[in-house]
Amino acid sequence: QVQLVESGGGLVQAGGSLRLSCVASGRPFSSYAMGWFRQAPGKQRELVARISSAGGINHADSVKGRFTISRDNAKNMIYLEMNSLKPEDTAVYYCAAYSTPYVAGNPRYWGQGTQVTVSS
Repeated sequence: QVQLVESGGGLVQAGGSLRLSCVASGRPFSSYAMGWFRQAPGKQRELVARISSAGGINHADSVKGRFTISRDNAKNMIYLEMNSLKPEDTAVYYCAAYSTPYVAGNPRYWGQGTQVTVSS
């Protein structure tokens, strides 16, 4: 079992920045891949970025060049650095953990989500 707790969401103006954090507990952190997903009102949940236990990274096209995922295995944490935010980035952001060290299928564990609101 893995427990995930996100933090760092909030209200920001367009063009601004936010940093999301997620702390994991319950299993050796270095044994599973992690990801950030988001869900806007009326839309399906979508991938934002993911990172394997070895540090391999994949970002969605919509956030490439603006968002950066990273992980600190010593602290059991992942981060999402979000720059040049746009109103369309407004969503609930979820931290997720896969059951394997590499990204495969869908995540098995989810955090409760943190709201990010970007005003125009």
